[in-house]
Amino acid sequence: MAVLVATAGGALGAPAAADGGTSPGRVEFPTHCLPAAEGPTAALIEVDDPAPRVGDTVTVTYRLDRTPLAPPQEGALPAATGRVLLGGAQRGEVAVAPVDGSGAVMRGSFVVTGAGGITLSPGGYALAGAACGVAAPTAPVAARLTAAPLPVMNLRGLALGTSYGEPGARVRITGAGFTPGAEVAVAGRAGAAETADRVAATADRSGAFAVELAVADRGTTGVVAYEGGAWSAARGARPEAYAVVEPAPAAGSLTMTQAGAAITLGAVGYGGAGGGAGRIGTVTVVDTRGPGAGRWTLRGRLTEFTGADGAPVPGASLSWTPVCGGGCAAGPAGVVGAEGAVLASGEGGRCTVDAAVALRVPPYTPPGAYRASLTLTLS
Repeated sequence: MAVLVATAGGALGAPAAADGGTSPGRVEFPTHCLPAAEGPTAALIEVDDPAPRVGDTVTVTYRLDRTPLAPPQEGALPAATGRVLLGGAQRGEVAVAPVDGSGAVMRGSFVVTGAGGITLSPGGYALAGAACGVAAPTAPVAARLTAAPLPVMNLRGLALGTSYGEPGARVRITGAGFTPGAEVAVAGRAGAAETADRVAATADRSGAFAVELAVADRGTTGVVAYEGGAWSAARGARPEAYAVVEPAPAAGSLTMTQAGAAITLGAVGYGGAGGGAGRIGTVTVVDTRGPGAGRWTLRGRLTEFTGADGAPVPGASLSWTPVCGGGCAAGPAGVVGAEGAVLASGEGGRCTVDAAVALRVPPYTPPGAYRASLTLTLS
């Protein structure tokens, strides 16, 4: 059935609501119908989500309240089909079909494809064997929504050459995932506040940089890097922990040495969980501070396991079983994480500390070489 759309006439104002205002989403517009009938149509258009994101599905309801085909005094309107016109940030139309048992209430949906303001206007409809078109160049806007863009993943990350040092120590900082060519601020942090320890860097064409930061503030607990005037979760790398340790007193000392810093773990069969065993390099602790200096504690802290692209391995964990020789007490066996775990403790003299380690990864972790940093701190 053809629909005749006239070019004469204009959109009428929306009818007044009972409180003297205008009903949201309700509009009135001239229509021309076949078989021959002309007059205003009053309709309501509503959406279930006025603030969707790109990719979301929005449900549209189109309800006819009055039509020249059936005056209001004749009772409820029959079932209808129609279309809703989209404008603004997204062009097109939405086909709407009858809602069972709801008379001239039609419903359809569309997927948001672009960010910005989107308008919805009534289009032609058909009911009771007749078809009606909008008798004006454009139909009035009955509803609006604002679509938000998809969030952008922040891939910025930092790596510290060491996680502790004496006041004034220079720490090598490397970053990746920043905007190519961007100016990057690298700064020390004391809790949530920044310290005066700061250095500037410029990201290269791949978004990476490498600088040295002198950490002099004794309150420093971490290091951050970011683009712009201040750190934010959207434009900065998450803080990496750093501790400023005081140098040992001249009279006597508390020192440790390690026989090899690298730990190589065995391969994991693809699809399986768990990993090969390994062992830390033996740590020798020498305490010459004399009586009354108190006990010492040797702790370990582990970063996340990451691949060559810097992506973390969710669910990966490293466990150890410490052993001691020479009078110190071994720490409990268990998982070593970012919060730290005790490797050993003692008081005075000389002792050796060792630990067997075992890696656990989730099943079907993508093949590749993964790396994490295990930091031992003696205090």
